[in-house]
Amino acid sequence: MDLTLLISMIAAALIGTALYTIIGIVPGTDETAVIAPITLALVLAGIEPIVVLTFYLSAIIAHKLTDSVPVAVAGIPGGVMATPMVEHALVLKRYGESDTSIRKMVSGSVIGTLVSVPISLLLASALIPVSDVIKDYANPLLFAGAVLLALLSKNRWLALIIIIPFALLIQGLRSLYWSLNIVPEGTNVFISFFLGITIGPVIITLFDLLNKEKRTSLVRNRKNTIVFNETKQDKGFPNPFKILSPKEIGLSSLASAIGSFTFILSAVGTTTLIGELFSNREKDPVKKSSLAIACMEALANATYISGSLIPLIALGIPLSSVALGPANALFNAPPVFTLEHNLHHILSMGDFLWATLIGIGISLVLTYFVIVRYSKQICTFVFKWIPHEAILGLFLGLVLLLAFMDAGWMNIGGVLLIGLVAGVLHRWGVNFGVQFMVLYSAPWIISILA
Repeated sequence: MDLTLLISMIAAALIGTALYTIIGIVPGTDETAVIAPITLALVLAGIEPIVVLTFYLSAIIAHKLTDSVPVAVAGIPGGVMATPMVEHALVLKRYGESDTSIRKMVSGSVIGTLVSVPISLLLASALIPVSDVIKDYANPLLFAGAVLLALLSKNRWLALIIIIPFALLIQGLRSLYWSLNIVPEGTNVFISFFLGITIGPVIITLFDLLNKEKRTSLVRNRKNTIVFNETKQDKGFPNPFKILSPKEIGLSSLASAIGSFTFILSAVGTTTLIGELFSNREKDPVKKSSLAIACMEALANATYISGSLIPLIALGIPLSSVALGPANALFNAPPVFTLEHNLHHILSMGDFLWATLIGIGISLVLTYFVIVRYSKQICTFVFKWIPHEAILGLFLGLVLLLAFMDAGWMNIGGVLLIGLVAGVLHRWGVNFGVQFMVLYSAPWIISILA
């Protein structure tokens, strides 16, 4: 490998680690909303594909390790994937074990990463011989995936019913653009619609604030007072295998293996289901919550790694909720990447290995050490000086800019419409995975109906 390229990959891993170590701690920063736009911007900027992949993997690991910290110290999830752990983290906080909570979570992340990476690479290699068969049925599989994820959603019947109307909305806007000659006929506006879905919950919240009745009904609170417990400092590099008990290590490893094989399913749903299942037999509340958060954090990391690497290496199509979400720009970012020409077609197996080792390795070691040692200081800085509204406002601005670049001023209105609908659906319990799979399979769904 070229030395310049290697240095670029290491630099990308360091930048991704530093950036998302901070962003991950900011409450309310959803993984897809904060990782997908930056990854997309790097792809469109013409950065080397292997460097972009290294950045993405480091960002995922850093964000997943840090988004559990605000849960432990304040009961506030950093991202969507940290939400299932809130209840258990509050139990440990009530018993004065916030420090234990942080250490268990990040140690679980380490276990999940160490288990998932080899399984993902092996499973991807095993799927390569049948990848052409899978790709031939890509559209029906994406539609089937939308149905499956809808059945696993909180509001399953609404999620099922909305599949066809949402596909009509997407294809209707595309047809409108064609008829007005905004884009050439046959050109599918994709990136901005994808980002509209991603930022949907932010858009619907902003529109809520324009509603006078809704605005006046909002609860006003004084400034929150967050108390940090004193933390114990270990000498040397903290060992995750000593922080977790043998039972926690065993069940976290098993949960990670299950999560790696079920990469196509909803990451949040799988994390909640298996985490609760594994911890239910434990009667002591502290031990139960410690076991639950270790398993959930391990499983969350595993689903994100496998959901990114397996479709990328084996298929070249985003056949998982993670690939359809934060990793989407690695599959489809016209004009740079398309479903017929993306990282799957450009990079060799050796390239994927190097990007995985550098991106995940650097991020895992640095973020783990920093969080175990300095979580209190980082949280103090982030909670005091970095409002999550500012972060989300930055990404909303980027989305609107990309919408204009995709199809002009008219498309800003289209993206806001998509975002409003997606935000309402998300609020009603229709997860992003369903919406993203409908976005991909919309042309096929409408062609079948027509």
